[in-house]
This record gives sequence, C-alpha cells and structure tokens, in this order.
Amino acid sequence: MTTRTLRVLVLGGYGAVGAPTTAALREAGHTCLTAGRDPHRADRPLDLTRPDDYRAALEGIDVVVNASGAEDPALAGIAADRGAAFVDATATTGYIARVERLTPRAPVLLSVGLAPGLTNLLAADLHAAHPGDDPIDVAVILGAGEAHGAAATAWTIGLIGRSFADPTTGEPVRNLSRGAVFDLPGQGRRRLLRADFSDQHTLTRDLGRPVRTHLGLDSPALTRGLGLLARLPGAGRLSKVPHLPGSDAWTVAARSGPHLRRARGRGQSRATALLTAHSVGLAAALPPGVHHLHRVTTLTDLPALPGITLDVTTRA
Repeated sequence: MTTRTLRVLVLGGYGAVGAPTTAALREAGHTCLTAGRDPHRADRPLDLTRPDDYRAALEGIDVVVNASGAEDPALAGIAADRGAAFVDATATTGYIARVERLTPRAPVLLSVGLAPGLTNLLAADLHAAHPGDDPIDVAVILGAGEAHGAAATAWTIGLIGRSFADPTTGEPVRNLSRGAVFDLPGQGRRRLLRADFSDQHTLTRDLGRPVRTHLGLDSPALTRGLGLLARLPGAGRLSKVPHLPGSDAWTVAARSGPHLRRARGRGQSRATALLTAHSVGLAAALPPGVHHLHRVTTLTDLPALPGITLDVTTRA
C-alpha cells in the first residue's frame, strides 16, 4: 500500500457514497477533487458521456474513484491510458465481467466496497483457514431505514424480475428467491434471498469452491415482503423504492459449516466509502491490470475502520 500523497478524482464525489469517500480521502491527507454534472458541487464539473471532457479532467490525477453509478468500462480504460489507477465498488456482475476483459496500462481495482469487497475478504479468509470444496454462503443484510443513493436504489430495483446463472452449476436462479437460513449470533435465525451480487461469481472462480450470495433487510418481515414483491408481475418496472421503516444497521457474513466470518456496522454508504478510500492506497501501488480486493489484501491486513466490527465464530 502506498503511503505517498495522491491526487484523487472522485466521480460522483458529492453523492451518497462519493461524499464520505471524498471526506475520508481528505482526512487521510490526499488531495481529492469531486467530479460531476453539478457545477455548484463539483470541483471539476464533468459529463461522463463526453470522453474528451473526461480525459481533460484526468490531468494530474493519480487515482480515479468511480462513485457515480456509471458502469462504462471505457471510464477505466481512459483513466488507465492517462496513467491513473481506477477504483470501482460496483456490484453488477455483467459490468465486472466487461471490465475484466480490459488490458489496462494502469491498475484497475474492483470489489472494494461492502458487497462486493468486505464480503470477498470474509469469504477468502474463511477459505484460507478452512479449505475445502463445500459451499460458502455469503449474507448481506442491509438497513431498510437508510436513505440509499440513486445508484444503489437502481441496482436493487434492477434485480427484480431477472435471473442469473448460478456461478457453479450455470442453472438459472431468479433474483430474490431460493432463500437460505443463517443463524447469526446475537441476531437470531434469518432467512435470506439469493441475489446477483458479483462477489459470488468472482469468488467461485478464484477460490475453486461454490459461493452463493444472499440478500436481506434488517427486518425479517421486510425481507419476506421483498421476496413477495419480486414475484409480482410488472414489479421490475418500478422506478423507485419508497423509504422503508427500519434502521441503518448492516451485516455481511461468510459461512461454511460451523465456521463464520462476520462484519457489522451502521450506515452502508459510509462503510462502503471507508473501504473504498482504503482501497485507493492499495490501487496506487499495484501493477497494471485488473485486480479484485481479495487478491491484493487480506482480512487481517485490513486496518481498524471506525464503525465496522469484525467477528470470527465457530459453532460447537
């Protein structure tokens, strides 16, 4: 991990994830510039659909953080051509696959947020301590009461009515169906729903064992409601999700047999921002190519981050 001061451009740097990422980078001593369409909030006003403007905004930049929600592999490629590392926390499987096909001239670091990101580190740590070929189940429980950003909301809505290929068998899996039960110490028994987070695809390939990711909300009732919503005809055409009752508490976990790795905290956007900001220093020290967080660092190397608690459990 580099310790030098970096010049970082945060795309969407005044958004739900971008703003706390910018704050964390500045607190760490980096020079951080925000980019976006709003000239009143962006240090470098920028329309990402205009490649020449994007290239001009990269002048003097060491690392680009994509917190805009824009999923265009060209953003990573253009940054790399200008010698800037590129960091992206997206969870979209298809976009990750397209970025992985690049041969960038600078490092591109993916899977750097909460899920994927912290989930990757939890699963990789569990695999290293307890190798085998039995499945690893990943749990992602999000606070229904948090005001999520537009990109995160659009991603969740995009799950509804869609299927994805199971990373091990290739069989179609309908999003928000086929629940798995997790017994989480202090949190009780929770039934969660399959969801197409990119971590399960990357980890199944890299660990050589089945990995399946499951989604839920902090309220069991709302989780059941999410599963019912996904079955309604036309639900995939929703344009927004109403603000729901609940807290901002989140949990991510990886489980195999009696072994559990878990992280908890409050504020999903802030946790994603802290992990993304930490990943900026990692990315700047990497060789050219496409990387994932679990390939370049480990759970034990992760510094203490405010508001994030890690647990390791083995049930008797």
